[in-house]
Amino acid sequence: MNNNIFPCLWYDGDATESAEFYCKVFNGKITADTPMVMNIDLFGQKLMLLNGGPHFTKNASVSFMIICETEVEVQKYWDQLIDGGIALMEIGEYPWSKKYGWVRDKFGVTWQVYLGENGDVEQKIIPTLMFIHQNNGKAMEAMKLYTQIFPNSKIGNVLKYGDGVGNETHEIPENVQHAHFEIDGYSFFCMDNSYDHQFDFNEGISIVVMTDSQDQTDNYWNALTIDGGRESMCGWLKDKFGMSWQIVPKRLIELMSDSDPEKAQKVIMAMMKMQKIVIQDLEEAYVS
Repeated sequence: MNNNIFPCLWYDGDATESAEFYCKVFNGKITADTPMVMNIDLFGQKLMLLNGGPHFTKNASVSFMIICETEVEVQKYWDQLIDGGIALMEIGEYPWSKKYGWVRDKFGVTWQVYLGENGDVEQKIIPTLMFIHQNNGKAMEAMKLYTQIFPNSKIGNVLKYGDGVGNETHEIPENVQHAHFEIDGYSFFCMDNSYDHQFDFNEGISIVVMTDSQDQTDNYWNALTIDGGRESMCGWLKDKFGMSWQIVPKRLIELMSDSDPEKAQKVIMAMMKMQKIVIQDLEEAYVS
């Protein structure tokens, strides 16, 4: 399992409550606990919960598929996630699964609870990207871009709407109904959808990529911001589809975690002024 790539969920002060809830639902554990950042481990997978303020709201353009082995397991997760939440697709039998439901929980995170074969996918929880509005029809293009940028990447099974599994939705036949891809060994699902949803990709859910060097940081940053992407602050960017990424050198975390609070604070202050993270500038702030 590659824990150098993981989702980040944006919260307005309730990250701790959410972390405790998910650890209870999925029998996980909290691995980092600070006022701003909570890290949790669910099934050996890392999720980051960020208390960032009221600026962004999580939505279903990025949901999380939970691959379950039994109908009892599906029901167990559903019963807990629906508590205080809203059913987007009621739990039941569908053409693609004997037991499936899509729920937005009380923290605004959307989960697809699914009875199905994992196949050769090791992950239990799989981020699922929905390409809508101006991105509808671009799921295949996105998969090709992402798998070209990252090593150890591949496009797996691709089901198109024209292949005919429960397509009564008048979707374009060549668009992606469901597909699997991996970047550096981390699995995603994706789909195209023509419905005029009242949401789209935003900073509410981003993907964090931890890097080993400045070269790696530069390469990912440049490749993801090319051709219509947009640089933001503190290592954040948006790619051409509007999907948010955080490209974070591991050295930043080491320096920010220094036992000398004054040095750590200098590093944080330097980082706050950056768009792309520059390791040498962090090191200079650390020793200044």
